[in-house]
Amino acid sequence: MAGDERLRLFCALRLPAETVEALSEWQRCELGGSADDGARLVSPENLHLTLAFLGGRPAGDAPGIVAALAEAARASRDPRLRVAGYRETRSVGMLTLDDEGGRVTAVAVRLHELLEKQGVYERESRPWLPHVTVLRFRERPRLAPALPELGELVPSDAAVYISRLRPGGARYEVLEAVALGE
Repeated sequence: MAGDERLRLFCALRLPAETVEALSEWQRCELGGSADDGARLVSPENLHLTLAFLGGRPAGDAPGIVAALAEAARASRDPRLRVAGYRETRSVGMLTLDDEGGRVTAVAVRLHELLEKQGVYERESRPWLPHVTVLRFRERPRLAPALPELGELVPSDAAVYISRLRPGGARYEVLEAVALGE
């Protein structure tokens, strides 16, 4: 990649394969019918927990972004999440998550601080919300699905992703993954 090439980037926690599999099954059973109304299930390979969306950035920014994620992830201490609810915004359906002890939130906040110091990120005015986007739509379906019984969610690692927009929806590619904890 050329240093001035623009990449659509975000940082996220990745979910273990068994969690992704269980979420995919839940999507098909609980949300699958909404596809008839123009909604689109988020594909299994795109299920993740976003820490920071950076948008279009020069490729030359990527090494600093990876370093910031690695530093924030190293400070992670036993991150554990549980499904708390289902919520819809104007264009997505998401599973909101309870963050035991605020440990995942601490990783996100530290990452935001490090990225802001680099000048590659501007924090949103609303507080960061741990969630997994499971559905995308143009018109809100106003669903009230039963929540998946996933038990405790423990992220597998963190990654900087490239989001490539396609006619059928975005495709996410891991640019670089980093371990959680020391």
